[in-house]
Amino acid sequence: MTLQATSQPFVRPHPKPLDVAKYDPFLAACPVIDCGHPLVQDRAALLAHGLFSDEAIAKACFEWVRDEIQHSVDFERGPVTCKASDVLAHRTGFCFAKSHLLAALLRANGVPAGLTYQRLRRRSGGYLIHGLNVVHLPQIGWYRLDARGNKDGVQAEFTPPRERLPWDGKGDGEVNAREIWATPLTQVVDLLNGAATWQDVRAHLPDSFEA
Repeated sequence: MTLQATSQPFVRPHPKPLDVAKYDPFLAACPVIDCGHPLVQDRAALLAHGLFSDEAIAKACFEWVRDEIQHSVDFERGPVTCKASDVLAHRTGFCFAKSHLLAALLRANGVPAGLTYQRLRRRSGGYLIHGLNVVHLPQIGWYRLDARGNKDGVQAEFTPPRERLPWDGKGDGEVNAREIWATPLTQVVDLLNGAATWQDVRAHLPDSFEA
């Protein structure tokens, strides 16, 4: 497991004891997962209103990002976003950007959340990496979520303890990362911050998450 975050977390009052030392990197803010930003905190509070369990909050945050933030390729729209607050402000992003926002909303609500990746085969040949989330649920442990956005043939749901992801990452040459990252991969951040259009991102998606 890779622990990269160093800043202090914003944590909602937690209804049960939490091993802060163990989960601190997955509750912390960073330049991309800016869970302390006012826009993020306001949305996180709205989503968690009236909910008291981590599982209920995780479901609400996941479904909102999945359904309300438009995937850049599906909707063929920009701007290219990376930072969680920018994804929220513009309501669009690639899978990576949407995972940054979901992590920020969960962390703003005191729910430990990280990032992980899959290496998937392209329909046109070759491979690309795909970003998704991992949330820690008290009765289950780490549980993967894919907030990329549903469409025909691509379905993700919140059904713990069973994962329901659009892709299983088990095809020839495909890989499910075992690591849980507290901060995004540098190559992902560089790609999103350096691209002028969503077409640029699609054309230069990395094909490996290995260092």
